[in-house]
Amino acid sequence: MNSSTPLPDGDSIEQMQQGDLALVHQLECASQQEPWSLQNFADELNNPVATVDLYWHHDQLTGFLCTWLVAGELQIQNLAILPAMRRCGVAARLLEHVIARSKIADLTSIWLEVRVSNRPAIALYERFGFSAGGKRSAYYPDGEDALIMTSQQ
Repeated sequence: MNSSTPLPDGDSIEQMQQGDLALVHQLECASQQEPWSLQNFADELNNPVATVDLYWHHDQLTGFLCTWLVAGELQIQNLAILPAMRRCGVAARLLEHVIARSKIADLTSIWLEVRVSNRPAIALYERFGFSAGGKRSAYYPDGEDALIMTSQQ
């Protein structure tokens, strides 16, 4: 891991491979209100700017973070944590790992959209120095607004 905080024993972060698609999609469906399709994840494997980092707790996939790094800007596309593992530090470890790796590649800023009702996620991003930069009205299929959050590195 490129970050300064070691992972707990038995945990690892690895990049998604073709053989991980079904497990990643299963975690997505268990975690998200509007889950990505299996094809969305397959497309990320072929996207040259995309990386999907998987968090393994022993042999169980417990979270993933999909990002794009383009011209020094990290775009967080999708973050999902197994419901039973939320508030256990998985999302924070994934973010720390990806930010540390991206800084090596000349990271200058990070941005994302998050549901305005997702207070735990907003609080996590604020701990990482993100601030609200605007809203996207009716951004999600169910009509909920998205909060645009950014962080300068």
